[in-house]
Amino acid sequence: MSWFSEVQQGPPIEVFQLTKQFGEDDFPQKVNLGVGAYRTEEGKPWVLPVVRTAEKALANDDSLNKEYFPVLGMDLFASSATKMLLGEDSPALAENRAFGVQTLSGTGSLRVAAEFLARQVGSTVFYQSKPTWENHRLVFLNAGFKEGREYRYWDANKRGLDIEGFLEDLRNAPEGAVIILHAVAHNPTGCDPTQEQWQQIAKVIKEKKLFPLFDSAYQGFASGDLDKDAWAIRYFVSQGFELVCTQSFAKNFGLYNERIGNLAVVTNNTACIPAVKSQLTLIIRGMYSNPPSHGARIVSYVLNNKELYEQWRDHIRVMSSRIIEMRKRLREELEKLNTPGDWSHITQQIGMFSYTGLNQEQSMHMVKQHHVYMLKSGRISMCGITPNNVGYVAKSICETLTTLPSKY
Repeated sequence: MSWFSEVQQGPPIEVFQLTKQFGEDDFPQKVNLGVGAYRTEEGKPWVLPVVRTAEKALANDDSLNKEYFPVLGMDLFASSATKMLLGEDSPALAENRAFGVQTLSGTGSLRVAAEFLARQVGSTVFYQSKPTWENHRLVFLNAGFKEGREYRYWDANKRGLDIEGFLEDLRNAPEGAVIILHAVAHNPTGCDPTQEQWQQIAKVIKEKKLFPLFDSAYQGFASGDLDKDAWAIRYFVSQGFELVCTQSFAKNFGLYNERIGNLAVVTNNTACIPAVKSQLTLIIRGMYSNPPSHGARIVSYVLNNKELYEQWRDHIRVMSSRIIEMRKRLREELEKLNTPGDWSHITQQIGMFSYTGLNQEQSMHMVKQHHVYMLKSGRISMCGITPNNVGYVAKSICETLTTLPSKY
């Protein structure tokens, strides 16, 4: 008899399964458009030069040690990350009613936030966009939420935002529901609300007394402009909202495996901050006790060094510009081949991912027939497209839609 004999096989995580299949594939023209990680024009991972500089400086600093961090992490990192998010002139910061907590990247930040909202605020229902990053639902249900619902987001026919459906679903949400909002570069569609649409969204959330939770995984990485990519969050703060925002430094610093994130909390009552921090402390203590130091020290070192900070801003402009250029090139190649359909959405979208419009059958055909690895939903990572493979990817899409046209 085994205690584990009744354990059921869980479903594979699609994006990691794709990466494994890609690694085992010996086809010379194979392309990985599944994984959400930046790649150079040669298709290689890129460690940002400022990260190398910071690591060398930290390695040579004999005053640093390997002692435990506080449960809430490195204060200088958390305050610097929160300032980057809200802006140096943020009224919330000036009035000392916002603070940050170091977390285990974006996923860890989401888990801590969700558990706090479920345990301490009494939240039971959350809303996620349809579609969204697949981990949102798992994290929130595991954290104690009772029910996950969806608000309409992607309009497949016009390949854009369904703002009417979005607002209608918010109006029908129960008071106190937590609304997960993608701050910028919506994953997986790459389709963001306009500033005017964000204002409409904020109005309904305020009227219906809903709670906004922003997921910010791409600040600076999306447009190359830190302030532009944080516009929606700063607008909500300016409108008097209390909110939480989960920040990841995986993409914009290239620190994917360092698991460095920040949970920013904005409140309208400074008197409650000590109690909130105490409960976050207990949640983290019971979850992973305290965070690692390496990623926090790197980010803090760069954000607080004027010269390195400017270099880093150049780096994120390089990354975002290359992705924007690859969007342009892919659309040009598709249109040059007279590929069925309208491909303007490729350049209208922003950030790491693009919702191509290919359905599951077509996406699987891309993998099996052309060795172009992409999710079944039709989502591709634009980081995997390079000047060397963009033509092949376009031809593969064209062949797929010609062979399987009825489902397009």
